[in-house]
Amino acid sequence: MVLAIDEVNDILDAACEELPPALFDGLTGGILLSEDAVPDPDAGEDVYILGEYCWDAMGQYIVLYYGSFVEVFRNEPRSVWEDELRTTLRHELTHHIEGRAGSHSLERKDEEELEAMRRGRDLPD
Repeated sequence: MVLAIDEVNDILDAACEELPPALFDGLTGGILLSEDAVPDPDAGEDVYILGEYCWDAMGQYIVLYYGSFVEVFRNEPRSVWEDELRTTLRHELTHHIEGRAGSHSLERKDEEELEAMRRGRDLPD
């Protein structure tokens, strides 16, 4: 089942309201929902980036990629979409909080998981 982008936006709004406002401190660009599907260039054709924490000249913000969710979860029920959207939002917020604290442990863990995925698919590092 593919949820409409407006439904996904509503789920994200509700997920944000469930969290303490202090988690969003310093998130100057907020949370964006992009229509894009973003294949991971390092992990193979069927692996998509669901979200990213960005800290650049535009500020600090989170982007979730609706198109990537469509590619990955198109055959899943609404409950799976809701769980995965919440999980991805919290994952990216963790990057935000760690970045503000000068820590990068989740970033390193993500890199290790990607490297393991590449090895399992015999992809070059």
